[in-house]
Amino acid sequence: MTGERTGDRREVPAPFAAALASLRERRLRGDVHLAEIPGPSRIAPWSVALEGDVVSPDVSDGPAGDTDAGEVATGRFVVLHDPDGQETWQGTFRVVTLVRATLEPELAADPLLADVAWSWVTETLEASPAGAHALGGTVTRVLSQSFGALGSTPDAVDLEIRASWTPEDTDLGAHLAVWADLMTTAGGVPPLPDGVTALPSRPRSAP
Repeated sequence: MTGERTGDRREVPAPFAAALASLRERRLRGDVHLAEIPGPSRIAPWSVALEGDVVSPDVSDGPAGDTDAGEVATGRFVVLHDPDGQETWQGTFRVVTLVRATLEPELAADPLLADVAWSWVTETLEASPAGAHALGGTVTRVLSQSFGALGSTPDAVDLEIRASWTPEDTDLGAHLAVWADLMTTAGGVPPLPDGVTALPSRPRSAP
């Protein structure tokens, strides 16, 4: 995890280096898979970005040979750092997150769906040791209906949660865990105590 710098090649600022170290050291639950991707280069002088997905332990229910059968949520985690600070951030760091998941179609008509989804953000942050302020974001839901040759495809609700906040210290590993918990919640995967790994469920018996 290297982070990116726009402009010259001066030494990495100590706070950003500490933030990167905390991300490297953080251990997440086994069903959350991460990969580093290029960070944005125009928003802040320094950045690092990760993309992730949550794989349900119930992968046996997916079509044979479908490697994505167990994927229940995806997302992106971005850390921005400007040593001079930015007024809208109210600090020198900004965490920007994205979570996407597909929900049951009957949830599309629920007028409280967006409120519930945003409560996942606020409650997960409040339950975490990660200190944060200047929280903001959006919740978007899209109902997909198929027609014609695709008419047999079940309706689905795509939920997208975008949230950003300003961390109060450089321990960004705790904020990474918040984002991972948001993905598992959106994906409908039960929470696990620290250090516990989810096991695949037993295949269903034929009637």
